[in-house]
Amino acid sequence: MNYDLLIKNGTIIDPSQNINKMSDLAIKDGKIADINEAIDYQLAKEVIDAKGKIVTPGLIDLHVHSFWGGTIYGIDPDSTLISKGVTTALDAGSTGSVNFPAFRNHVIDKSKTSIYALLNVSSIGMISNNYGEIENMKWFDYDSTLEVFEAHRDLIIGVKARLGRVQAGVNDIEALKRAIELAEAINGILMIHIGNSPTPLPKLIQMLREGDIITHSFHGIGDGILEKSGEVIESMKEAQSKGIIIDVGHGAGGFSFKAADKAMTNGLLPSNISSDLHIGNIEGPVFDLLTTLTKFMYLGMSLYDVINLCTNKTAQIMSKVEIGTLNIGATADITIFYEEEGQFKLYDRTSYSYMNPANKIGPSNWELPQVVIANKRLSHSYTIKNGVVYRPWLK
Repeated sequence: MNYDLLIKNGTIIDPSQNINKMSDLAIKDGKIADINEAIDYQLAKEVIDAKGKIVTPGLIDLHVHSFWGGTIYGIDPDSTLISKGVTTALDAGSTGSVNFPAFRNHVIDKSKTSIYALLNVSSIGMISNNYGEIENMKWFDYDSTLEVFEAHRDLIIGVKARLGRVQAGVNDIEALKRAIELAEAINGILMIHIGNSPTPLPKLIQMLREGDIITHSFHGIGDGILEKSGEVIESMKEAQSKGIIIDVGHGAGGFSFKAADKAMTNGLLPSNISSDLHIGNIEGPVFDLLTTLTKFMYLGMSLYDVINLCTNKTAQIMSKVEIGTLNIGATADITIFYEEEGQFKLYDRTSYSYMNPANKIGPSNWELPQVVIANKRLSHSYTIKNGVVYRPWLK
């Protein structure tokens, strides 16, 4: 037997190699061994027939909260990420220097899903939705943040700052200055959470560097992609042209169909598609990353393009070029799914309080709930991580 696993008859989409065709894919010793139009099934110990299915690099979610049991937002990564096709995720600031070691010990090191992290600019991280982590700047601890980074530089790739009034009070400018200082000190990326910041968004954007990330960009409240007038703001266009990442960060309140449609109609597409999956939106409106991709296909993006924005492009943003690809020799992280036809309800942030009236996390009463009907959705079949097939989720 030449191979441990052979995936036959699937449509392989790998934007890192500009591949979009029906082929077979072979795996040996946890690595991609061959991609070819006809690999003999007798050469493999195990064969998966992927006829009618799509085979991609393992999906990468740039924005999740997976400190399960450690913050009010935390989800169990293996039951919510790898089980739904996400093989690698970036935890976006759930923890700061005080609690990251616990996050690593109790969650990251025990998870099948690969998890990297952005350290919160606040040393306490996102412990509660009732207390803003940078309302009081005493929680900023430059030295301890650098110490934790040095001890965990294999997993920490940057810094997160939530700049809304609820999280930062009036400290958004000062918090952003300090976050940039930290990001530069560790040579890492910076992600900012926007929405209802006391400082006008264009002023915050002007402070960002190439490669930094604006998340929740498409929330549509008037402090994101759109002006309050409903027009796409020039500063977002300029930011994207300068290499700043315009990320979706769907979440409970970070995505509006109307805002995204308006932006995309005016030529401003996302640079990355992420879910912002956490305990407050896993039952809706987010559900999972594949559902988020489905929404952008409903808005007119191609399957190839949405896959690009959660594999190849995301790996580049994270400077982790060894993932997000099916290159020969790469680690065999693979997602297999299919396009399911039917009539499927899709929800955005305006649907949130309508769907979850008892849940206090997220928006409420902003506008009438909007639900769209899609005639297809992306549905998960298999997840393969390091060459291992996770069968509990097999369809």
